[in-house]
Amino acid sequence: MKEWSRAERYRMLRDKSEVEDLHKQIAASPYRQTFHIQPVTGLLNDPNGFITHNGEWHLFYQWFPFGPVHGLKYWYHVMSWDLVTWKNMGVCIRPDMYYDNRGAYSGSAFPTDGKIYLYYTGNHRDEDWTRIPYTCLVKLNDDGTVEKYTEPLFGPNPDYTEHQRDPKVIFDEKLHRYYILIGAQRKDKTGCILVYSSYHHNRGWHFQGELKVPGFDNFGSMWECPSIEHIGGKDVLIFCPQHIHIEGRGNQENHNGYIIGNMNWGSLTFTPEGSFHVLDFGFDSYAAECAANLKDPNKAVLVAWMGKPDSLYPVTDEEGWSGCLTLPRELSIRGRRLIQTPLPQLRNLRKKEVDPALMTLPEACEMEDMNDGGSHHIKILCKENGTGGIDILYDDSTRAITIDRSGLTNRFNVSRGEAITRPLENGLKMLRIFIDKSSVEIFVNDGDAVFSTRAFPTPEEHHFILNDRSQIKIWTLRPSVNDDFVI
Repeated sequence: MKEWSRAERYRMLRDKSEVEDLHKQIAASPYRQTFHIQPVTGLLNDPNGFITHNGEWHLFYQWFPFGPVHGLKYWYHVMSWDLVTWKNMGVCIRPDMYYDNRGAYSGSAFPTDGKIYLYYTGNHRDEDWTRIPYTCLVKLNDDGTVEKYTEPLFGPNPDYTEHQRDPKVIFDEKLHRYYILIGAQRKDKTGCILVYSSYHHNRGWHFQGELKVPGFDNFGSMWECPSIEHIGGKDVLIFCPQHIHIEGRGNQENHNGYIIGNMNWGSLTFTPEGSFHVLDFGFDSYAAECAANLKDPNKAVLVAWMGKPDSLYPVTDEEGWSGCLTLPRELSIRGRRLIQTPLPQLRNLRKKEVDPALMTLPEACEMEDMNDGGSHHIKILCKENGTGGIDILYDDSTRAITIDRSGLTNRFNVSRGEAITRPLENGLKMLRIFIDKSSVEIFVNDGDAVFSTRAFPTPEEHHFILNDRSQIKIWTLRPSVNDDFVI
């Protein structure tokens, strides 16, 4: 792998011609996705600014143009009319002001005054490379033009470390007040959330205090990508605690999860009604972003980065690109847990049903596997002789499902674990598996659990083995993501 200098990581993209050859190179990759959002060049990480406006869906992602590393970040814009078919719109936010001179970092969106407002962290560094995080604002007009505010909304709070980022804007209709949640780190190196408020979306912001979450005062070293969603009469605190080991998560230290409870904006207290739960039990899921204005009291729509901080994906890294987003999922509450289910409109991607007797998998497909009771074992992306691949094993005696990707030829991030086991309170009844050219997403029992993982199968690894294939259906899926070179 190439070693990147600071100068290479933090150069500005002046013209699309600078990355045109890179796009042509990666467009030929056998691992370019068919129905997942992916970077036009370089690196993609966190989804940002997920919103619906004038009948269309807008989504942005963190983007470094020049290669598969983190550096000077932009916001890249994609749009959809159905949350399934996406087209590239080009760069929306460029790091071209003093307050974001080292990157336009993650944030959120809010529609008002007939426009979309984008709130993000301006990553500023001075000559000594000291970081100063600013909370910044951009107005996106309907004609695609962008108006950047000349000054940030506010700067960092001096009582916390330099790690203050990922503004999530929330409007409380009862109080007629705007709030911004900021993921932060206390000076004792523990994670928390800071709260700012204003009666105006674009001015007058004041620090309200630290969000109190009883029982979670010492839970990880930093909380990234915070959000509070109201679903099914409950408040859901979604965030990413870093550098903490959670039972059942192996050596993974950075997590994507939530707490169900009740939010009191007056006292700035989120009262949990249970423990912290992982959103996605797979190996590659982080920085979840919920659509800001769905206007449905019983559900939300979530998308996440199908990757992890401090992880490498050498197969595509060596090709000059890295990263993709998960499929958008519907969130609802069932009992004491959040349930994630594939969007109903994903069924519109089904192109042709495949005969399971062939025991082969198309490069982009959906599998539906019904289990009528007892233990169950399916192996996907294996060789023709049944070796290797990803094992999906349900043990009825322990009522637990295990996903093991160690059999793949292209192994990566091995030290963080290659097998994950998840108890299933209701046993195993059904699997829906979405396989793209370099990813697998496994939905269990219509949302009891979901496992997302990157996977880079070799040409020989396109078969599957099932202990009873009579209950399986397979469909090829049509392309739904536009991979045009738009900057």
